[in-house]
Amino acid sequence: MIPRLHERAHRPRRPLEEALGRPISPTEGLTEHTVVAHWPGLSGFTLDEQKCWTSAEWAAHLEDPYLEHPFAASPDDDRRAILHIEVRLHPDDRELTGPEWAESAHRLVRAAGVEVPGKEDGCRWVAVQAQRGRLDLIANLIHRDGAWHTPPADILRRLSGEARRIERDLRLIRVLGEPPMRTAPTASAQLANVLVQLADEHDGPLAAVRGLIEHTAHRTARRPGAAGTAHSLELIARRVHAIQQDLDRTAAQLVQPPAVVTPPATRRTERRSLASRLHLRRTRP
Repeated sequence: MIPRLHERAHRPRRPLEEALGRPISPTEGLTEHTVVAHWPGLSGFTLDEQKCWTSAEWAAHLEDPYLEHPFAASPDDDRRAILHIEVRLHPDDRELTGPEWAESAHRLVRAAGVEVPGKEDGCRWVAVQAQRGRLDLIANLIHRDGAWHTPPADILRRLSGEARRIERDLRLIRVLGEPPMRTAPTASAQLANVLVQLADEHDGPLAAVRGLIEHTAHRTARRPGAAGTAHSLELIARRVHAIQQDLDRTAAQLVQPPAVVTPPATRRTERRSLASRLHLRRTRP
């Protein structure tokens, strides 16, 4: 599960289209299977008693704070209030259920500082799960009272840390058990232990390398004309993550019990049976 922080935008239309993988529509309703989570203050809004909002209505809902507070801006006078966070699963991960996507969304927006538990007048945000293995979080940084929410400077590091904890909690990362026999560790078990330490998502050396690459990608993305370099760094981080999972799978294979071998008696019986058939063929007239 790798988070990516997009460049902030003035309007939510384009981020929502990227999340859906198609243009927004005034007729297509987005059900709870697509909008898997949202800010708690949404319960106070209704829209013509419809069962679900269209993608165009979701975009308008996220854009409303601009109209309600036309002079709201960040401390450095930045009016780009639309925050877009994209999270992708590893290709080998299982597909998550709706409740698992919803739980992941709430945990990630809290890690990003967008949502504060118990506070319903904060940022408007929605979580869209429209593409396989991908979750998009789109938020407006203008509060209902017109205050501007400034994300933490280390937002990507916080998102990456929470993503790894979600992977662990949802069993997306294999956790190796103890050997079935309490004997001296075999050479395979020792090698497996080394690989597990290398692949560890919390304290392993590759986790530290991956975190540094993700942090560098985030800082590089802020530089003018460096979007391509930042994207390349993100791809490198994904490859490091793939190496971690490959090491984890290899470690699991090393500690698997050997394949069951057919007992010798059975093989002798099979040979006698084959010999008997050949003998019958030779003795036929």
